[in-house]
Amino acid sequence: MSNKNSAAGKKKRLGSMNLTTGAPATERVIKPKKTFHNITGFISVSLILINTLVGYTPLLAAGLIKWILPFRFVTVPCTWILTQVATNWLSVNNLVFGGFLGVKVKTSGDSVFDRKGWYLVLSNHQSWIDIVILQKVFNRRIPLLKFFIKQELIRVPLLGFAWWALDFPFMKRYTSDFLEKNPHLKGKDIEITRKACEKFKTLPVSVMNFVEGTRFSEIKHKRQNSPYKHLLKPKAGGTGFVFSAMGSSIKKILNVTIVYPKGDFDFWNFLCGMIKEVDVHIETIDVTPDLIGDYENDPVYKAHFQKWINKLWDEKDKLLDTM
Repeated sequence: MSNKNSAAGKKKRLGSMNLTTGAPATERVIKPKKTFHNITGFISVSLILINTLVGYTPLLAAGLIKWILPFRFVTVPCTWILTQVATNWLSVNNLVFGGFLGVKVKTSGDSVFDRKGWYLVLSNHQSWIDIVILQKVFNRRIPLLKFFIKQELIRVPLLGFAWWALDFPFMKRYTSDFLEKNPHLKGKDIEITRKACEKFKTLPVSVMNFVEGTRFSEIKHKRQNSPYKHLLKPKAGGTGFVFSAMGSSIKKILNVTIVYPKGDFDFWNFLCGMIKEVDVHIETIDVTPDLIGDYENDPVYKAHFQKWINKLWDEKDKLLDTM
């Protein structure tokens, strides 16, 4: 009897083992699956890289012409060409994400937008995937998404030139310590950025801003002692800076809330095809006169704007509970 039990136990153990390596059968399943995902990630990165290399050639050519001949009758058509190049680049990337990786983005809320409108897009921020999702949702539906970029980043090889050619607004920010030593430069940073945004008074634009200023993590959430369940504290200064620099050029705010239902927002996992679903809620908000002012120098406006952004974040946190 004991021999039979021993043989049966041995057979059972062997059945749960990889007879080639002696590893558990579960590992035999996991390893090929992990290898498959890594191969998928390598292919998706390669496709995006090829798309980037193909697109950068016409972008470089049009950008150089725009730089060498800074006349309106030259820069306007060059800007149109550059925008088309960037839009097509995003469209191909979206084919990779949707067609190859099988990512499905479910949207709710407002769905009618103006490709010739002036927008400020505000969103929660959890991952680098957020940028990809925003571009996937809004590409060809609103003007090309642009980010405020620190003036120093214009020196970044290739990217700096691409950002400049595409009219990404560069901003110059002085620290409080610097302004204390150089009080005559107070307000100069806003003025520099305002001049950089002059072209947007006639050229439709979508400016993107992650209000939290950094990606969400549990560690940051605890360190901040954030009053929100799903969000970090909003930094009103960045958004206030946009209104200070661009004034009434912005006509609409798109309040975007992004959710990854499975709780996984690792960028590599996304490129490996492991994240299939993303939920996005969009709310359109009119820009009222009280939202426009001088955030740096007007304490009344500053307090009002901070109250407005905190209320927006309260509502977003409640929405995230239902999503």
